[in-house]
Amino acid sequence: MLDFISPDPVALHARLRPGALACIDLSGDRRWSYRELDRDIQQAVAVLLDEGVGRGDRVAVLARNSVHQVILQQALMRLGAIFVPLNWRLTRPELGQLLADCTPAILYTDDDLPALPAGCRGASFTGFAAAVDAARPAPRPAPHSGHDTCIILYTSGTSGVPKGALLTSAFLLATGVNFNVLGEVDTGAVFLCDSPMFHVIGIVTQIWPPMLRGGTFIVSPGFEPERTNDRLGHPAWGVTHYFCVPQMADALRHAPNFDPDRWTRLKALFTGGAPNPPANIRWWLDQGVRMVDGYGMTETGTTLGMPLSPDLLREKAGAVGLCGPLTSVRLVDEEDRDVPDGTPGEILVFGLNVIGGYWNRPEERERAFTEDGWIRTGDIGCRDKDGFISVVDRRKDMFISGGENVYPVEVEAALREHPAVREAAVIGIPDDRWGEVGRAYVIAAPGHDPQAEDLGRHCQALIARYKVPKEFVFVSDLPRTGSGKVMKHILRREAVDA
Repeated sequence: MLDFISPDPVALHARLRPGALACIDLSGDRRWSYRELDRDIQQAVAVLLDEGVGRGDRVAVLARNSVHQVILQQALMRLGAIFVPLNWRLTRPELGQLLADCTPAILYTDDDLPALPAGCRGASFTGFAAAVDAARPAPRPAPHSGHDTCIILYTSGTSGVPKGALLTSAFLLATGVNFNVLGEVDTGAVFLCDSPMFHVIGIVTQIWPPMLRGGTFIVSPGFEPERTNDRLGHPAWGVTHYFCVPQMADALRHAPNFDPDRWTRLKALFTGGAPNPPANIRWWLDQGVRMVDGYGMTETGTTLGMPLSPDLLREKAGAVGLCGPLTSVRLVDEEDRDVPDGTPGEILVFGLNVIGGYWNRPEERERAFTEDGWIRTGDIGCRDKDGFISVVDRRKDMFISGGENVYPVEVEAALREHPAVREAAVIGIPDDRWGEVGRAYVIAAPGHDPQAEDLGRHCQALIARYKVPKEFVFVSDLPRTGSGKVMKHILRREAVDA
């Protein structure tokens, strides 16, 4: 593998545009120029060296979003150490399992400490920020390989037990480049960042694209629909890019202060991390907002993306687009043979934006990768004649009814076309006659009272009869991960136990 030096865009822009605004932390109303951000990162290096942190050590953090999380990550990367952001929504036993897995030297948090493994010290994250302010910058560490692990991100657990994905600085660079090209990011870009930083969107996709271009990232403590609506329309900030999961975009449109006419500089709402039905894309386009869906995962960062052309977005609604420039994608059958256009196949990804493996789990890498280095995503995609890829479903979510493959994402998209449906999640459940049939969990749109018979007739007009759910369950909420994805394994378990 061709080696290269770990990238450091903050150090670069501290020289190219030292006085330019690098970031704003909304929780403390504090701003950094690129010169100031570079200095604080180097002061954080000094703090970490005083704590005895060295190359390869893990440092975990359990905290809400802040610029100091970015400072910590960048400082650890300069040292050749590893940043481990943890999901603060997890229970103490769950956090204890992750800490026992990654065995950090330090856990920074201002929350109550979970059980700490041997050799791990608990420390105040607020105290870390204060120590950075008081420190003198350390000498610049020697450069190291861009293929070294710099972040461990625990997967969101939609399929069960989280595992630690090993992100390199090559991964961070490739994700930034892919998004910058697909998302038309320039030096004047302003990103609003409120996705949680224990997620790949939060610590990579919403930070590295503006940082690579010398743009600005604005960090909020977390997503709140009404405040985010106001922030997107803040006249002094001029937000140009906002990345969220579709459920967050849905919350924006249902907030009482929703007014996209105020979003005067916003290029697009960029979505990923969960299926985004075509009806949803078209609704946003009708409001004058480009909703640009893409595809990626913890293991591959930004992989596919749609162009910003409103005409193409409408024509290709439901697609997740084309590869970024540092990525290749294949669609294959069960014997790893490439499938023709129009035929569903598993998505395989290759490139600098692919993780090196999983922490402490070499068997998972062997299972997840082909012999020649392509990662198996477990997602089923379909490519059209123009090369645009749509995600049909997760392979594990597909079920077989009467000998026919049923992809729940297609059924969910049909349900979302009904005005009375705000959201839907479909799973396969056992059936004596057909083997499996669909069960749809439906959240009603405000002011509506959908009926199962009506939804069944609606689906029959859009999809084949064998795909239409045989059961409809009306719910007020769905079980979700910290990043907003529906945890279908919980729905399946509840269905079996019922």
